[in-house]
Amino acid sequence: MEFPNHHRQIVEDLMSGKFMLPQERTYQVLKDNEQSYTYFFKASFNYELRLTQDYAYVVSEESAEMLSRDICIFISLLSYELDRDGKNFLERIQFSEFEIEEIENYFTNSSYIDLILSNKQLKDADARKNFINTLNRRNIIEKTGDNRFVFTSAHKFFMDFASDIVKYENAEKEE
Repeated sequence: MEFPNHHRQIVEDLMSGKFMLPQERTYQVLKDNEQSYTYFFKASFNYELRLTQDYAYVVSEESAEMLSRDICIFISLLSYELDRDGKNFLERIQFSEFEIEEIENYFTNSSYIDLILSNKQLKDADARKNFINTLNRRNIIEKTGDNRFVFTSAHKFFMDFASDIVKYENAEKEE
């Protein structure tokens, strides 16, 4: 069987939980062969390939990973603290560069400190530094320096997830 160029890289990246972004050559190969890869991931791993204009990833209903939860908590807390600080959190996350020191200030002084302290990936500066590195490896952020980063288009997955939760809760209240 013959596979497209970069097949191994595509499979390794997606299976390691990395988001593929449109500016990567592997994303275009994946997009050009979407039907084949949809079948490949389903038949080989029972994973569903999801490809949007902003990112690609695979998902499994059998997964028990907690990283997605921690990413949602991180982005939610950061959004809340930015909003509390009078900043448009959507614009900042989409278009701004962040400094690790800024993140540290928000998390150290957060009104949700109990939630932060109870989360092993966010509980202190060292844990958050490791977490930032994980976000970078997963293509959710891109480091622009040792202590600076920007969010990639993959952040939209988590924003859409949060929006879906709000819509669901509002629908529940209306019933």
